[in-house]
Amino acid sequence: MVLSRREFVLAGTAIGALMGGGVVLPVGLNWDRDEAGSPTAVTVDFPAVVVAHYPSLTDGIPVQFDYPSVGQSNLLIRMGRPVDHGIGPLGDLVGFSNHCTHMGCPIIEFFSEHGVLGPCPCHFTVFDLTRDGLPAIGQATQRLPRILLRVDGDDVVAHGVNRPLYGHADPLHGIGVELLATT
Repeated sequence: MVLSRREFVLAGTAIGALMGGGVVLPVGLNWDRDEAGSPTAVTVDFPAVVVAHYPSLTDGIPVQFDYPSVGQSNLLIRMGRPVDHGIGPLGDLVGFSNHCTHMGCPIIEFFSEHGVLGPCPCHFTVFDLTRDGLPAIGQATQRLPRILLRVDGDDVVAHGVNRPLYGHADPLHGIGVELLATT
């Protein structure tokens, strides 16, 4: 069978669209993976650990804590206003890994008036903690891992992680280092 030029172009376009759809479709489905309320967000429960005393927290002053393993640095911040996934009486307390999702550089600067963490010292990414760790500007394309928290009496308890932690070979199952003691 001999195809005309027109039939060849049409067939090639159809085959290309079918093959391209197989590549584009999974990428498109993955985009909303970490949107707030998404049932497909990656969440892992770890042992519950008391990380702070709620009454001792001050609005806008970050508190560093390790979780779920020794050396895995995170920040606990009382934002002073309700935020996405905030806990506590005012819905203003959040915890996030302070390692940039681009290359894992530790971020320590927090600007409470804007609710942002950053810039990252490596490539200047800034994360909006009021919007579940969304990258606001810079090289990172993924949200910061959020530490799952609850308030038990006056204790702030970490009990899991939402989104993979940067730099671990298997960030979701058995981090491979010493887990913190449970409460």
